[in-house]
Amino acid sequence: MSFGSGSMTNSISEIKDCKLIFLIGGNPTEAHPIVGLEMKKALRKGCTFVVADPRRIWFAQHAKLYLPVRPGSDNWLLNAMAHVIISEGLENKEFIKTRTEGYEEFKAFVKDITTEKASEYTGIPAEDIRQAAGLYATSEKSAIFYTLGITEHTCGTDNVRTIANLALLTGHIGKHSTGVNPIRGQNNVQGATDMGCLPDRMHGYQYLSDSAVVDKFEKAWGVKLSRTQGATSPTMFERMSKGQFKGLYVIGEDPVMSEPNQNYTINGLNNLDFLVVQDIFMSETAKYADVVLPAASFAEKDGTFTNTERRVQRVRKAINPIGNSKPDWQIICELSNLMGYKMDFPSPKEIWDEIASLAPMFAGINYARIEHNGIQWPCPDTKHPGTKFLHEGKFTRGPGKFFVLPYRAPAESADKDYPLILSTGRTLYHYNAGTMTRRSAGSTYKTNDCFVEIHQVDASELGIFDGETVKIATRRGEITARAEVSDKVKKGVIWIPMHFVESAVNKLTKDAYDNITQTAEYKVCGAKLEKII
Repeated sequence: MSFGSGSMTNSISEIKDCKLIFLIGGNPTEAHPIVGLEMKKALRKGCTFVVADPRRIWFAQHAKLYLPVRPGSDNWLLNAMAHVIISEGLENKEFIKTRTEGYEEFKAFVKDITTEKASEYTGIPAEDIRQAAGLYATSEKSAIFYTLGITEHTCGTDNVRTIANLALLTGHIGKHSTGVNPIRGQNNVQGATDMGCLPDRMHGYQYLSDSAVVDKFEKAWGVKLSRTQGATSPTMFERMSKGQFKGLYVIGEDPVMSEPNQNYTINGLNNLDFLVVQDIFMSETAKYADVVLPAASFAEKDGTFTNTERRVQRVRKAINPIGNSKPDWQIICELSNLMGYKMDFPSPKEIWDEIASLAPMFAGINYARIEHNGIQWPCPDTKHPGTKFLHEGKFTRGPGKFFVLPYRAPAESADKDYPLILSTGRTLYHYNAGTMTRRSAGSTYKTNDCFVEIHQVDASELGIFDGETVKIATRRGEITARAEVSDKVKKGVIWIPMHFVESAVNKLTKDAYDNITQTAEYKVCGAKLEKII
């Protein structure tokens, strides 16, 4: 399969009509509450839920089957489910024959990945794995939803491809209320990648390696463009730490809080000759900047956002920018003019018109068409209604490809010195680095301090009581947090939110990355807890 980087194949409005939802590595009621509400509608209509997560999230408590998977072992679970589907003859033979390739190799690979072997790695009973596979394969409309619990691993790409294997195996793709659906965590993350915020692509996912693509942009912009692929975020910080990277321009991001191994990140920023930060608040990263450019918030600018279901939507200015702040597009245009390349767009509308003219997937979208309702890409012409779900009848690449993906262990896990597995994530009342929500009195009232979730057996063995302050340490550093003792997390696992600068969990996480996407492994590292005497 091929679809835009991390985009849902299906639509949010389809969720309520799903017959089965396989939710793995995601917590929609807290991290994606709008999608969570739609899932609750599905639940009320009788949708069956299968939930795989190391934490007993809200949907786990309402699922037909809860699979408390050991962090980092998703590959074993997913491949064992494929083994069951094939061995029990539940695969969609017609779909496999007409729309896929690589099946025989995949079938041979999963033959020996039994539920009994998977149980040893995942900690899930073999019978539960078999039941999950049967439920997913035999439902009329099965959809898979996942988020960072799947991707934030050194094998994150493998995990996603293994999920795609299940969809190809059963034919639960290219139809209403099915699909492979990663849920985006912020309001315009989809839009950022759509617009070319990737080191190897122009906007619309057009590859820099394609000479025809670069030729097209050179002609439109009247300049010669570099054909050298850019650097990923981890590569940039690696070069910073070695003194090879001299300048950085950060827009709407707070890497001091969001990148793994915080001390390593700060060291890289300190090695720079020049750092520019463009943001709406004085973030932790902005404190290291040589120049801070005050940007306007969503309520102070016009333009478009693209949401998790690929829907391009209008954003309209409610108030004028406060103080000296300006919309991001205007700041970039003024910088470009000062640097010698004229950008004289009068408004975001004209910028969008250029975007649509250079990217076939947006060609049919314009401001008049999205005046009242957004349109989902791909939308190749102005008569096209937009695409509610992807891959109907065919895949972009041709046949859907099965991938053979053996298990790869996390870069670091529990051991005798650090006997617990640390995982991180978000809470309902705060947002990522907390740069915005921790300035909100209401959000702060609801969740005011950092906490660490501990299984009650682990807490008992360590003499830790609910509510007391404890120290959490890894090989990178240590922080303190309030203990929350329950059975919400799996025994041997601890979980800490990422929002709190005073207890920054990314002081603890390891700077190990997926070999393809360069996504950091925030979900697994060895840790220990200590009672503070």
